[in-house]
Amino acid sequence: MLEEIAEAALDGNRKEHMELLATVPLLIIDDLGMWKLGPTAAEELLEIVMRRYGRASTLVTSNRPVEDWGKLLGDSAAVTAMLDRLLHHGHILKCGPRSWRTKLQTKQNG
Repeated sequence: MLEEIAEAALDGNRKEHMELLATVPLLIIDDLGMWKLGPTAAEELLEIVMRRYGRASTLVTSNRPVEDWGKLLGDSAAVTAMLDRLLHHGHILKCGPRSWRTKLQTKQNG
């Protein structure tokens, strides 16, 4: 998604692309922190969350604790603002240290 935003900026379509991301009924950001993110990732994510705040649903999955997102994204202030909006009407669901895939595989084999 962040690469698409960067490409849209190069093409001169950033504003339209951000509006699309802001208006989809459910935006799923899966595996946040799984890959190294660019230097503007925190600002881009904050802008998306701010545009969606109170208007549409956003789901973020990560294997990293929320407390580590500031370090992960390299901008604690932007992450604090983003989390403030995400958590205001949101919920944190912790699935535990083991992967759901591992649990399902164990049940299927056992």
